[in-house]
Amino acid sequence: MTRALRGHALWSVFVALSCCFAAASGSRASVQTTTPVESYRVVKVYPHDPAAFTQGLIYRDGFLYESTGIRGQSSLRKVKLETGEVVVQRRAGLETHFAEGLAEWKGQLFQLTWQSKVAFVYDLASFAPRGTFAYSGEGWGLTHDERRFILSDGSNRLRFLDPMTFREIGHVEVTDQGRPVTDLNELEFVNGQVWANVWHTDRIARIAPDTGRVVGWIDLRGLMSGGFKLDSEAVLNGIAYDPASKRLFVTGKLWPRLFEIEVIRRARE
Repeated sequence: MTRALRGHALWSVFVALSCCFAAASGSRASVQTTTPVESYRVVKVYPHDPAAFTQGLIYRDGFLYESTGIRGQSSLRKVKLETGEVVVQRRAGLETHFAEGLAEWKGQLFQLTWQSKVAFVYDLASFAPRGTFAYSGEGWGLTHDERRFILSDGSNRLRFLDPMTFREIGHVEVTDQGRPVTDLNELEFVNGQVWANVWHTDRIARIAPDTGRVVGWIDLRGLMSGGFKLDSEAVLNGIAYDPASKRLFVTGKLWPRLFEIEVIRRARE
């Protein structure tokens, strides 16, 4: 083999190896940038009112507090976790509204409405009305971090509200790998992240509130047994977190069950 041919052969080998290395690196990068998807394990099952059109759910001091929707049927409830018994219920003032998300702030409950553009404020202990706040657009889900309310409106936007005035003070666009994630519904703040039900899916998005980036998904397919005949709108909706015991509760609209679950990392396929 001449020197020129030998040089050409070595160059061909170098190019081939470079291509293989680039392909392998690209494959690794692709795996690394895929948003993680986690699964779940059911820890315990509790009864849940199958007539409750769950729109907002929180856990405080041993009880669930629940906002249920449907115009003419909307309510605010205090519920025993173990039995599903409604121990306090308020419907007065909600007759013409479609109630939505629910959050607690310094001993008061804040309940959104879907299209009425008004949030109702109640005393946590007595459910006595404490006032209202107006806001623009639709209300879907509501939660808060240490300094502000976080509201979803069905779009891919999370809006930040001043807890004293309910005035909007900022927002982020929620995306997964650069793509907008819409239909953000019921919200819960868990360990520094906003967890959001995505309407008509069996997934919860874990969102970084400072950037709006989805940092993970929780796949809850199969949670509600197919043995129950459910309405087409009986979809996953309702996340409540107990930070003291690190317990996570989830349910759905018109579901006869509420589940305590543990989120587990799914093995790579």
